[in-house]
Amino acid sequence: MPSDRKPRIFIDGYNLSLEQGTGVATYARNLSFSLRDLGAEVGVLYGTKASTLGRHALLREIAFFDPGMPSGNAFTEALRRYTRPLRSAFGEVATQVPITGQVIRHTFRSRLPHFDHIWNVRGLFEAQRVHFRLYRTRLAVQFRRPPDLMHWTYPLALFARGARNVYTIHDLVPLRLPYTTLDNKRSYFRLARLIGRRADHIITVSEASKRDIVNLLGVPSEQVSNTYQAVEIPARYANKPVADVRAELEGTFGLPYKGYFLFFGAIEPKKNVGRLLEAYLGSGVQDPLVLVGKQAWKSEQELRLLFGNDHVRYLLTRDGVTETRFRVRHVDYAPFPLLVSLIRGAKAVLFPSLYEGFGLPALEAMLLGTPVMTSNTSSMPEVVGDAALKVDPYDVRAMVEAIRALDADADLRGRLADLGPKQASLFAPERYQERIRDAYARVGLRLGEGALRGDGDRDG
Repeated sequence: MPSDRKPRIFIDGYNLSLEQGTGVATYARNLSFSLRDLGAEVGVLYGTKASTLGRHALLREIAFFDPGMPSGNAFTEALRRYTRPLRSAFGEVATQVPITGQVIRHTFRSRLPHFDHIWNVRGLFEAQRVHFRLYRTRLAVQFRRPPDLMHWTYPLALFARGARNVYTIHDLVPLRLPYTTLDNKRSYFRLARLIGRRADHIITVSEASKRDIVNLLGVPSEQVSNTYQAVEIPARYANKPVADVRAELEGTFGLPYKGYFLFFGAIEPKKNVGRLLEAYLGSGVQDPLVLVGKQAWKSEQELRLLFGNDHVRYLLTRDGVTETRFRVRHVDYAPFPLLVSLIRGAKAVLFPSLYEGFGLPALEAMLLGTPVMTSNTSSMPEVVGDAALKVDPYDVRAMVEAIRALDADADLRGRLADLGPKQASLFAPERYQERIRDAYARVGLRLGEGALRGDGDRDG
């Protein structure tokens, strides 16, 4: 690679295209900014459903930001859909999406990564699933000029021709806790093993996940780099005046500052919300529990204690007077700035997940100085260190005692609030960049030292 140009590094937009953010979306977005700060030319490959082909640049840009835009007659679309699996054997060609600046995209600001250019292959991520099912191989993607390195932020059946292909495997939950996901386990195992054999390098986010990749997939240890993740929250949200946070919580939710417990994350079996509810209700604490997260697979099982249980709906005061306030409140979605205020205003964050590749929610809470109760399993001990209260996530009684301690012991909360930001600093963007640089060096790609820029364009 000539020394007078920036290294071209592309990432996929598989999770970045989702309507609501996920932990993997946060990972991909943070990676894009880190690559920018390390001096790379960053491209992002999407797979939107609308066609970004055509003569007029503005219409191609519009199609990218509005994937529902019709792009052909019904007959043409049906023919394309049925013949595509045959054509995919020869690979797909990525087209560059012109970003003219004419489309006002402030609405998407909180979800867009950093990019120097955007690429698209229509319906790519569905096509790779079909291709792998038919051919048991990765689907090739061809760029007009290939990147120096393609970093797939999720285990996808894709590879970029002419580039080093690096894959992030965050965890192996479908194999370790198969009953908590809806993945086709046989297909997932085949794909994970294929990536283990064919990847130029694998990146993961904790030592616990690295051990699983080595032991379950048979990947040599030297082929796997643990970079952890970066935790960063823009100062305009993290340092918002407490008076403003109080007003925001009271006005939006009717919640008192430091007068509730908080869980945030998807409502699904891996997050252990069912046992958390059982422990919270059994603890008898008076401050309500707020659950923030979209209901995902098997969420009905996790929330079954709430259904038809009127006692749960009301918070009883010590005087025996019943107030019409929910003991447990579920909020489907909170925009990132409001979520930060919810974290800051909580008495404690409760995150007793059964298994985490990294456990970003716990670290975000610690960064903001909010006490955390979390699990003593998978990656959580190495991530939170001694700065959180750790419990066996399968032991409801242990959780009851931890919740009572956090509720009653102000000194404990103060100690954890002091330790949290110090522990979170171990995962600052600067340290993450060093680990990414080292991982890429193992496949022969050298990145400059770079310098962190401000958070001005890293909106929530």
